[in-house]
Amino acid sequence: MHFASRAAHVLALAALPLALTACGSSGSAGSSGSADHASSGATRDPNAGLLTGTQLKKALAPASFFASGFAVDPSGARDSGDTYTPPSNAPAAKPDCAKLGGTAWIDVTGIGGVSFAQNDYVRKDTSEDIGQEIDTYRGTTAASVLKAVERTATDCAGFTDSQTHTKVKVTGRSTPGLGDGAYTLTLTDPSWENGTTLVAARVGTNVVSVMSTDGHDNGAATAKKLTLRIVGALRKES
Repeated sequence: MHFASRAAHVLALAALPLALTACGSSGSAGSSGSADHASSGATRDPNAGLLTGTQLKKALAPASFFASGFAVDPSGARDSGDTYTPPSNAPAAKPDCAKLGGTAWIDVTGIGGVSFAQNDYVRKDTSEDIGQEIDTYRGTTAASVLKAVERTATDCAGFTDSQTHTKVKVTGRSTPGLGDGAYTLTLTDPSWENGTTLVAARVGTNVVSVMSTDGHDNGAATAKKLTLRIVGALRKES
């Protein structure tokens, strides 16, 4: 059975919260002071209305969703809490394709959000792995993330598995019926007993990313079912 390498998520998301403070100016009672005050008061919070990690965590599928034998991996359960972090909107010129083998595979896009929540469930006797993550982005960035995932199908059409040192084949397809747009990547390797299915689905400013090696269909059925579950929960949160 293929062991999905657990790429550690950007711990800075949890460790380096961004303090959002109003940048006010206490001018005098004259007209100049009033203008300064009006200017600072007009500053808009770029994270207004975006879900926090605490809210995103509630949208992740609970333990009851997963089949008997699967248990959460405590080391992979993280979220950004009630704070936001500075985003990164500059995708890497060349993606690190090896990241597709980890539960936090969405990092391959090189685009960071402002909040997130994630965990993964493992069946110890077979090493089957199911990962779920939600990332929140400002503005229209979530749509850009989905486009970056689509480009990955071409940029990472083949890469070397760091554990087996064999060639992984990557194929992709647009996937209707999942959120406001979705894309699926399928990873296969002759040395694996089963392939891996990765699904990215956008729900407004959020991107759901799922990884599954469960079953005998490259993890496809479980990945789709889990994505649908999270998409539905996010729509209730929004």
